[in-house]
Amino acid sequence: MTTAILDDKCRPRGRPREFDMDAALDEALCVFSERGYHAASISELTDAMELTSGSVYKAFKDKRGIFLAAFNRYRAVRRSLLDERLDKAESGRDKIYELLRFYAASSHGDIGRRGCLVVGSANELAIFDGEAAERVAGAFAANEALLLDLIRLGQSDGSIPETLDAATTARALLCLTQGMRVAGKTGRREEDMTAVADAAMKLLA
Repeated sequence: MTTAILDDKCRPRGRPREFDMDAALDEALCVFSERGYHAASISELTDAMELTSGSVYKAFKDKRGIFLAAFNRYRAVRRSLLDERLDKAESGRDKIYELLRFYAASSHGDIGRRGCLVVGSANELAIFDGEAAERVAGAFAANEALLLDLIRLGQSDGSIPETLDAATTARALLCLTQGMRVAGKTGRREEDMTAVADAAMKLLA
């Protein structure tokens, strides 16, 4: 399960004309990621989604509606991909390492330069839009809760010291992973971001 925003390159145009909601939102994600919310025009979005203006307005009402739907799509797909990696790890510590490697993989090359829609939304849209702000806050809260659960899992299975302040460490890892996505926009190398993931594991000592 992938989206244009998660691939190394945006997919070429030419998908079937029938309205595939997920495929259309994948293309919208690519536009928002490359252009930002305010710079993306409705005509660019309709062209990328291969839909008529009437179909877009009927389904989403306006650009904001497209963005909020694309935001939900982005979150769902990212979490699904992450869960696939986490399921392959046994201990809480190993699961956190897989999570960090997942963020490292999204923080270099072309995908790194496009950045994270959650972080970008926090900077660009959430300041002026209450509903967008709530969704961004919810995304960060969900990420922090996942990190906290994984740390506590590690403490229960013995792979992470019980003396570790789980809540503070989860918050620190949240800041670190989101910072990796920001740094990735500057054109980082894969080995550099993998080294960051390795260094972050010292927080669990």
